Amino acid sequence: MELHDVWFVLIAVLWIGYFFLEGFDFGIGVLTKLLARDRVEKRVLINTIGPVWDGNEVWLLTAGGATFAAFPEWYATLFSGFYLPLLIILICLIVRGVAFEYRAKRPEERWQTNWEHAIFWTSLIPAVLWGVAFGNIVRGVKIDAHKEYVGTFWDLLNPYAILGGLVTLTLFTFHGAVFASLKTVGDIRMRARKTALGLGLVTAVLALGFMIWTQADKGDGKSLIAMIVAAVALVGAIAAIRIGREGWSFALSGITIAAAVAMLFLTLFPNVMPSSLNAEWSLTVTNASSSPYTLKIMTWCAGIATPVVLLYQSWTYWVFRKRIGTQHIADAAH
Repeated sequence: MELHDVWFVLIAVLWIGYFFLEGFDFGIGVLTKLLARDRVEKRVLINTIGPVWDGNEVWLLTAGGATFAAFPEWYATLFSGFYLPLLIILICLIVRGVAFEYRAKRPEERWQTNWEHAIFWTSLIPAVLWGVAFGNIVRGVKIDAHKEYVGTFWDLLNPYAILGGLVTLTLFTFHGAVFASLKTVGDIRMRARKTALGLGLVTAVLALGFMIWTQADKGDGKSLIAMIVAAVALVGAIAAIRIGREGWSFALSGITIAAAVAMLFLTLFPNVMPSSLNAEWSLTVTNASSSPYTLKIMTWCAGIATPVVLLYQSWTYWVFRKRIGTQHIADAAH
């Protein structure tokens, strides 16, 4: 296997890690409106991800940086062609981080309510747009012979990509509901399980339709295996949450995300951005990659740094592993 193939796989792994971790972050943000009944319960939900949300976003930075270094042509075309949706995502992530930090800085109800609205919308919008973006990458976009995107923003809003956005929104929210049931106690835990069950059924219908469409259009034997794994894991996650096995359900919903993202990358390879105008104009792992020497240096750096990052993040989750409930919120009356 050539180094550019290795880095394609590594970038896929980074996106899997990002969607697995940030997926339940986004889900919790959406659930602050759908699940929480009062401000104390919103604090409980936010506190479930409080120690880890910023670490989860590091996976996005790493995926973007790895793409820039390993596949500069892919990075240039992607970030110029998808400039507006990616800018919206970036603004949402900035506002979301500020909302988490500033929400409790003042006691006024209006102040806190406005930041809670911000948390909801800046979680929902990226959850949709990431699905739209990856749907377009897999489907193919208007790339000319100069490796430049020549379409418009409205070309990105096609039925396949919109369905992909609905899938990521429902899947992330389901993932977040399962995480909430795993990390909370009391009444909110029971309602999280019930919410997860309903979301899981909606997600199953949308995801199955999206994966069948993807497989029929661009799939092969490997992507079919990934699709089957994703479908079985999702059904297992729904069954597990129904009988109250939150840990198993969370693991299986994570496997669903991993297998679904793997399926998308398997349908892409050896392309990284297919051209809908002419297949010969597509960006591939070969014509979009950096020099072999650059990839070699990157591989050594990744081999040293990655285990350290994984150990540290695993330790963080272990330290903050306990459940919380409304009784753990200090000064709830204020």
